Amino acid sequence: MNSDNFTPPEEREDEFNLALFSIPKSLMLQMGTSSVLGILVTQKTATETLTALGKASEEIFRGDRLPTLDFPEPFQNNY
Repeated sequence: MNSDNFTPPEEREDEFNLALFSIPKSLMLQMGTSSVLGILVTQKTATETLTALGKASEEIFRGDRLPTLDFPEPFQNNY
């Protein structure tokens, strides 16, 4: 083994060294990027769903679809 190319695991800069194993930084970058993209897609979908739900609830409570209620005349005192 050539000692010029060997770097101890503690001194490698391209990996996160944990107690039992090491994780390459490129893998951490990929995981972080995919999670951020997933959050953005989920946020957009949730926003569109809640907007559609709000519009549907407005349609349910529109006044032209409700029945006309007959209110009794107010009670008048003739004293």
